[in-house]
Amino acid sequence: MGFKMKVNVSDYGFEAEKNLNFVKYRVYGLDPDAQKKLMDALEEETEIFSGDLIITVYFEKEYFPFGSDEAKIRMDDFIAREEIEMTVFLSSVLED
Repeated sequence: MGFKMKVNVSDYGFEAEKNLNFVKYRVYGLDPDAQKKLMDALEEETEIFSGDLIITVYFEKEYFPFGSDEAKIRMDDFIAREEIEMTVFLSSVLED
């Protein structure tokens, strides 16, 4: 792969209009071909903003990764884990 992908959780919370929790990921360092491949392959909401790929994933309350009491106490750890998991997932999609 000719890029250095980095994933950051840029926002998370509750989307009242959809009545779902969400996590918004900002993906840096992808070339346009990789961005297009991910946008075509992913079922989640995707968009390009300022040259970065933005992925929004919606969760039912029971599956929301930041909804537990432990997450509220150790939020930085939970965010870091989400970023790592999404990086691994996106890398596997790009390698297919």
